[in-house]
Amino acid sequence: MHHGKKGFIGKTIDGIFGFLEEAFVSDSFSKRDGFLQSLDPRAKLVSILTVIFAMSLIGDLRLLIFVYMLTLLFAYLSKIEILFFIKRVWLFIPIFAGIIAIPMIFNVFFPGDPLIRLVDLGSGAHLGPFSLPSSIYITKQGVNSAVIFTMRVATCVSAVVLLFLTTPQQVLFKSLRSVGVPKIYVFTLEMAYRYIFLLTDMVREIYIAKKARTIKTGGMFEEQKWVGGRIGYTLIRSLDTSEKVHAAMMSRGYNGDVKIMHDFKMRNRDYISGAIAVSMSVLLVLISHNIIR
Repeated sequence: MHHGKKGFIGKTIDGIFGFLEEAFVSDSFSKRDGFLQSLDPRAKLVSILTVIFAMSLIGDLRLLIFVYMLTLLFAYLSKIEILFFIKRVWLFIPIFAGIIAIPMIFNVFFPGDPLIRLVDLGSGAHLGPFSLPSSIYITKQGVNSAVIFTMRVATCVSAVVLLFLTTPQQVLFKSLRSVGVPKIYVFTLEMAYRYIFLLTDMVREIYIAKKARTIKTGGMFEEQKWVGGRIGYTLIRSLDTSEKVHAAMMSRGYNGDVKIMHDFKMRNRDYISGAIAVSMSVLLVLISHNIIR
């Protein structure tokens, strides 16, 4: 067996497992004695969903930054390491949103006042059937819109991450049902969370079996070719496993409801926290739309 540096497959699998463990195994945070952990899950869920909805209606960068700073404050009050929280939020989704927003900064897609001139094409420039402006530059309005879009995504993701980090998964699923989320959606989320680790273990076993039979590793192209072939096999096995699991659950009387030993009990602080979150969300939306100055 070849021993040495990890190849393309090994590095990919380690990266996937590391992300899943960091992204979904959050019991250590939900058991801490912090502010958000002490709130009733239903009040916390409604409050965060209200804030997210409000963020989708706000177009003022200053207000978005204000709410984002509040998420950092609540992370600190909930005894979550700030650097870990920032890395957790910005590692994937907001960066991806920023990449999507890049075309918005150019006058080709978003006309506006010039900020940085890039290329002078002259009059009558074309790209195939499309006519181009005489010069290509970055616009002030485009940069502002791209920053607002990225900051809005980061703020919403921060709120969702706070919810997942400070709430045990089964309690979160039960709270979704208690606030009226349809059973089928909660069931889908529950199964996805429960069996994503089963599928990753399946992938690990396939890779270990291959590695045990390998004397000399091939190049990256050969490993990528092997991965492509295993993707289809993994899909077939996952479908077969899902059918068997569903049949076993139904035979044991499962009806889609989340049943745990945790009982919900709203206290005064839960009502106050929820009322403050809803009131603040409404106020920020009104300020953003210049209804309140």
